[in-house]
Amino acid sequence: MQILSSGGRATRRRLLLGFMGVLGTAALVAGCSANSGSSTTTASSSYTAPDKNLSANITYALWDQTQKKAIDANIVEFNKAYPKIKVNVDVTPWTDYWTKLQTEASSNTLPDLFWLNGPNFQLYASNGKVEPITSVVKAGAIDPANYPKALDALYTLNGVEYGVPKDFDTIGLWYNKDLFQKAGVSVPTSSWTWADFNTAASTISQKLSKDGIYGAVAGMDGQTTYYNTIFQAGGSVLASDGKKSGYDSAATQKGIQFWTDLIASKGSPTMQQLTDTAADQWFVSGKAAMYWGGDWARSEIAASPIASSVNVAPLPAGEKKATVIHGVSNVVAAAGKHKQAAQALQVFLASKKAQQQQGDMGAIIPAFNGTQAAFAKSLPGVDLQVFLDELVYAQPLPTSKNTAAWNAFEAALLPDAFSGSKPVAATLKDLATQMNGALAKE
Repeated sequence: MQILSSGGRATRRRLLLGFMGVLGTAALVAGCSANSGSSTTTASSSYTAPDKNLSANITYALWDQTQKKAIDANIVEFNKAYPKIKVNVDVTPWTDYWTKLQTEASSNTLPDLFWLNGPNFQLYASNGKVEPITSVVKAGAIDPANYPKALDALYTLNGVEYGVPKDFDTIGLWYNKDLFQKAGVSVPTSSWTWADFNTAASTISQKLSKDGIYGAVAGMDGQTTYYNTIFQAGGSVLASDGKKSGYDSAATQKGIQFWTDLIASKGSPTMQQLTDTAADQWFVSGKAAMYWGGDWARSEIAASPIASSVNVAPLPAGEKKATVIHGVSNVVAAAGKHKQAAQALQVFLASKKAQQQQGDMGAIIPAFNGTQAAFAKSLPGVDLQVFLDELVYAQPLPTSKNTAAWNAFEAALLPDAFSGSKPVAATLKDLATQMNGALAKE
């Protein structure tokens, strides 16, 4: 099975770079009419599967061309049940997808069914752009219990469920077995703690310094690095009600300090080096022995010169085990003209049959419980089961109604903490203050 090409999957996961900007968010909010928000708290009174002769022409919008082959196969199966519902698959590259979606949302011309990610979900749902799945769930057509709880939570707002998860990603500790052997260090295990990780990183850096090799590579993306350590330390990025920052807590500070200490110990390249060369490039070029990365890194690693030397282990534990989980959802436009047909497709794509088909064709790690076996076996010699086993302690990617606003503050302020140029506590105090200001405006 071939998981997405590194370009398609990696691009889709650069969450901190791809969010709708603050100005774009304001435009979307301004474009919402009073009556367009009626579906944010209530759905159609009931859902009944449409008659097989229902005739409609609907659009299904997404951003990843590499998944289209599997989606086309899904639609062939869907049309066996609904031969008169024509589905037009509209693929827009990631760089343009959100701009296009914003324009459509502002004019209530969204596609009948479309992909939505966690960082943008609350914005669209809270402004009445997305149809709740309440009626579909009550009818028994979709059962949220079939998907990881953390994913269901990611697409739930004020107790109302909106999106149906189609796939997911967790984060693992990729490592180069050859570099561990060369340095005389034991490879990572499922029982590793932060202390084990830090000791291995600094030891490998010291022993292989003449070759310009580091024990680990920090990377400064929340989803793959510091959100995980924040959760592992018992901290939070957002308060449980989503209205306050969690960055001013002692536990969250500990999760950030992890990366500051790693860089200070020379277990990782410096911030300047990481700015010049991305974390994944350090790893696939054989210049770093460990890399915190998502399951999507599999394609890039499999195609790299170090492919035969790589394996993956669970993330090391801090105060507890934790990993960030994120996944894309299929949502129905609240103002769509062919809602019944769109919901029928949403229901089909949420089924075990459809998700198994996508998983077997290598499009995704499907979200439907029990359909991920093909992924786990897709790279012989590499324990990809790790990414599935981590579901039991996965926590949703932190998001709010305007995630982009405070992501910008993270990107601006955290590098000073990681580099050691400003104390972690002082940096996080400033970050919490700015983040709280942004959250207060949501």
